[in-house]
Amino acid sequence: MIDLPLLEKLCTADGISGCEDEVRSLILDCIRPYADKITVDPLGNLLVFKQGKRRPSQKLLLSAHMDEVGFIVTHIQQDGFLRFAAVGGIHPSAAFARAVRIGSSKLPGVVCAKPVHLLSSEERKKCPAIDTLAIDIGASSAEEAARVVSLGDPVMFDARYEYHDGRVISKAIDDRFGCLVLIQLLQSELPYDLYFSFVVQEEIGLRGARTAAYTLAPDSAIVVEATTAADIPFAEEEKQVCQVGKGAVVSFMDRSTLYDREYYQLAMKLAKEQKIPVQTKTMIAGGNDAGAIHCSRGGVRTLAVSVPCRYIHSSAGLASVSDMEAVLTLVKAAAEAMVRP
Repeated sequence: MIDLPLLEKLCTADGISGCEDEVRSLILDCIRPYADKITVDPLGNLLVFKQGKRRPSQKLLLSAHMDEVGFIVTHIQQDGFLRFAAVGGIHPSAAFARAVRIGSSKLPGVVCAKPVHLLSSEERKKCPAIDTLAIDIGASSAEEAARVVSLGDPVMFDARYEYHDGRVISKAIDDRFGCLVLIQLLQSELPYDLYFSFVVQEEIGLRGARTAAYTLAPDSAIVVEATTAADIPFAEEEKQVCQVGKGAVVSFMDRSTLYDREYYQLAMKLAKEQKIPVQTKTMIAGGNDAGAIHCSRGGVRTLAVSVPCRYIHSSAGLASVSDMEAVLTLVKAAAEAMVRP
C-alpha cells in the first residue's frame, strides 16, 4: 500500500536542484531505523545499504532523485522586483502568475509579467519567455528587497497537495514518488541485500546519479521515476506518451537511455504473470537518471519503472494512486527477480 501521508510530506517539502537538504533530512528520519549503512556524499547524495535475508547474485541499485524543478534569483531590480532563471526544464506557461516561496525563510511572492492590457497584438500571440518575467514580493525598492532576498536564493512553487478519489495533485511528484517507493522498500523485510541512492541534481543534468553510480559500482539498477503523461484532449493518441490510470510505465528507450532489453522483457513478463497493470511509452521522449547510471564505469544494466504524471514540471502534477501501487509492486518483483541466483 502506498503511504499517502508520507507522500504528502515528501511532495510538500522544498528541494530544487542543489538545495535538497530539507528532503534529505525527511528521508533520513524515515530510513535510519531500517538501514545498515548510510552515507551522504560530498554532492549531497544519500547512499544506503540494507542487508536482506540472502546475498544476491549481483549488486543491484535502486535509485530515485530528491530534487524538483524551480527557479533561482539572479537579479534584484531598483523597483524591488526579482529577476530569476529556471532550474530544470520549466515551460514559461507553468511559471506565469504562480505563487512561489523564496529562500530558506520561504518568503512568499508571485511571478508576474507585462499586464495583458499593455501587450501589443503580436505579444499577445506569444507565451512570455522566462527572462521577461519577474517575481513580486511587495518590495518598493532594491534596498527593501535585499533585506529579505539574496542572489542565488532558491525559488519553489507554493502549491497545495490534494488527494481525491484515488488521484494526487501536487508539485514534485517527480520524483518524490520515486523516493517514497525506495523508502517503503527500505522499511520492509528484503529477501536480498540491496543498495539505494536518493540522488541530487537530476533536473539539471543527472549529476547526482553519475557520482552515486560511480561510488556504489552496481552491476544493475532500477530507476524509479515519474514520467510525462499527455493523455489530455489536446494530444494526438500516438503522442500521449503514457496514460494516467493504465499502470506502471516500463521504458524501452528514451532520449538518454536505450534500456537493457532482457530487463525490459522481464518486467513485462512479471507484470503479466502477477497481473500488475503496465504500459510502455508511445514516444521516445524525456530522460532520467538511467542516462547517467547505465554508462557508469564499465556499464550498468538498467531498468526504469515510472508512474505516469500529467502536467509534470509544474506546480500541479496529477497522478493516480493505482498507478503508484502498480509501480511499487512491479519494482519489488523486478528487484527480487534480477538478483535471484
